[in-house]
Amino acid sequence: MYEIKENSRILKDGTELTTYARDVVSCNILEAEAGTTGYQGGDTGHGGRTYFRIEDAGSTDMEVHSYVNKYGCPGFEVVLGGDCELETVIRALKFITKVLEEESAEVYD
Repeated sequence: MYEIKENSRILKDGTELTTYARDVVSCNILEAEAGTTGYQGGDTGHGGRTYFRIEDAGSTDMEVHSYVNKYGCPGFEVVLGGDCELETVIRALKFITKVLEEESAEVYD
């Protein structure tokens, strides 16, 4: 099994989140981290925040680009090279999805 680390992040707007992180290890290593305040009943003004991060922790062929489209909307794209990168990013995204689903479900319990 893998170790899950509980962290605390303070976002730029001052919101404090509990996040969960783990290493995803193959021939390369990614660190995945995610957290959310869960559903807060509306838009940003109601306090809902979601955070996730994927970081190269060793030997990952990864490019990340942020951009603004012709309508002024921001986005980002990720390009990975190699079979292990495909494997580890799938596992990282599954972990991020699991954290966000579990943390947002607490609101309805």
